[in-house]
Amino acid sequence: MALTRISAKYPPQIDPTRTPLAFGARAIPRLNKELQNDTLLTRQRAVMSLCDHLHDPEHIATALREGIAESLKKLLCDPDITVRQKSTECLFVIAGHAIGRDAFLDHEIIKPVSNLFNDSEDIARKNAHKALEMISETPQGAEGIVACELVPTLVEKLKTELDEIKELILDTLHYCMRVDTSKALASDAMKTFTSLLKHEIPVIRSKAARDIMDLSIPLAGKDKAVEEEAVPELINLLNDESADVIANAAGAIMTISITTKGKYTSIGGNAVEPLVKLVNHSTSEVRVNALKALTCLSEAPEGREVLLLHVDSIKARMNDETPAVANAAKVAVKVITWKP
Repeated sequence: MALTRISAKYPPQIDPTRTPLAFGARAIPRLNKELQNDTLLTRQRAVMSLCDHLHDPEHIATALREGIAESLKKLLCDPDITVRQKSTECLFVIAGHAIGRDAFLDHEIIKPVSNLFNDSEDIARKNAHKALEMISETPQGAEGIVACELVPTLVEKLKTELDEIKELILDTLHYCMRVDTSKALASDAMKTFTSLLKHEIPVIRSKAARDIMDLSIPLAGKDKAVEEEAVPELINLLNDESADVIANAAGAIMTISITTKGKYTSIGGNAVEPLVKLVNHSTSEVRVNALKALTCLSEAPEGREVLLLHVDSIKARMNDETPAVANAAKVAVKVITWKP
C-alpha cells in the first residue's frame, strides 16, 4: 500500500547554496562561528554545509573537539525550521559514531533533542527520533534516555505520531527495555503495544510484537500481557503474511507462556494448532520460536496431551539444516514425551 512520506525538501524561499568551506583545518572552526551568527541565512547555510561535511567520518572527531556539539544543542531551539531540521540531522549523523554517542551524554543533548518531539514540523520530529533511536542502540545511550524520563513520553507518542515515526519510537523503546522495563510497564506500554498489533503496516505489527516480547521478560510484564489480552491478538498474528510478524508473535507467546497463567491463556486461545503448523515454516526464526513456544505449552498437561498427537512432525525438525531449529526440536520432543 502507498504510504505518506515525510518530506525533507526545504522551503522555496530558502537559498540552498552552502556556505563556502574554509581550507583544511579551518573549515570546522569557521562553520562553528557561523552557526552562532545572528543572521538567519548565515546560520542556514552553515548548518547545511556542516551536515554535508559530517558525512565524512574523519570530520566527526574534529567537529566535536571544536565544540560543534554545544553549538548544535543551542540551535535545537532556533525559531527557523530549516535550522532545527538540519541541526537534528547533524546530531543524527554524529550519533552514528561511538565518540558522537559519548558526546550526546557528555554534553547532555538527549533532553534538548527530545524537546523537538512536539515540533510543528514533521521532518524535525522525525530527525529527533532518528537521533535518539541511534543513541539508544548502546546500553549507555538507552540508560541515558531512561534517566531523562523519556519512556512515558515515547509511549504516549505512539498513540498520535505518524506511522513513519512510530517505527522509530518502537525501536527506541526496544533498546530502552533491554536496560529497564519498569518505566514502560508503569507507562501502560503493554496496552499501547497490544493496540498496534492490529496496525495495517506489517513492520509496525512486527515491532509491536517484538516490544511485547521485551516487556514480557519480567514476571510483571507476563502478567500484564495476559491482563491486557495481548495473547489472543498475538495468536491471530500467527497467520500473518509477514514472516517477521509471525516470528515475533511466536516469540512473544513463548515469553508470556513461561508462567502457568500465560500457558493456560495461550492453550485456551487455541495457540497450539497454528504453532504446530509453523514448525515447517520456510523461515528458520519462525520455526525456532514456534518450537520454543510449543515447549513451554507442553509443560502443562493439557498442552502435552494435544502435542503428543503432533510429536512426529516435531521430531522431523530434529534433522533441520539450521542447528538452532534442530536443538529446539530436540528439547521440544523431550518435554512433550516426558513421563513422570
